[in-house]
Amino acid sequence: MFLELIGTIFAGIAFAGVVMVANKFTGGRLPRWAAPVAAGLGMIAMTIASEYSWYGRTAETLPEGMAIVQEVESRAFYRPWTYAVPFVNRFAAVDTASVRTNQQVPEQRLVDMYFFGRWSPVSKLPVAVDCAANSRASLADGAEFGDDGQVLNADWLTVSAKDPIVRATCGV
Repeated sequence: MFLELIGTIFAGIAFAGVVMVANKFTGGRLPRWAAPVAAGLGMIAMTIASEYSWYGRTAETLPEGMAIVQEVESRAFYRPWTYAVPFVNRFAAVDTASVRTNQQVPEQRLVDMYFFGRWSPVSKLPVAVDCAANSRASLADGAEFGDDGQVLNADWLTVSAKDPIVRATCGV
């Protein structure tokens, strides 16, 4: 966040500098407000470019084995251009390298799911996936394991076989 702020400030200075140099070459014919307006436009352009490139930059740095399972696009009235071209400001990824199985319950797998958001810390959630029943459950609230390894007290959500979390976890 701090580096983006510094980059935005430098973009404003650079745009104002270009207008000031152009004003020097034109013999001072540009209006006095041109440099501050150019600085503002440069800062806005840098902010927009940073918003649109965040997802790509973050996704490229994910380690091997991370599968992106959901993207959340942002649209806002105070950013009217986002209605034409929305940008991704949150996404979820499953760490396929962390898939754990139990010999007694081979159709169920445990996996770590990570939630990434612009301007927010990364969150981790353990998820149980039943590959045979095409269902999944969050293990955050009161889920326990029985003596046989079966997940107890979990709210299972039945999903389709095309669910990205099930597909990434079960390797379908």
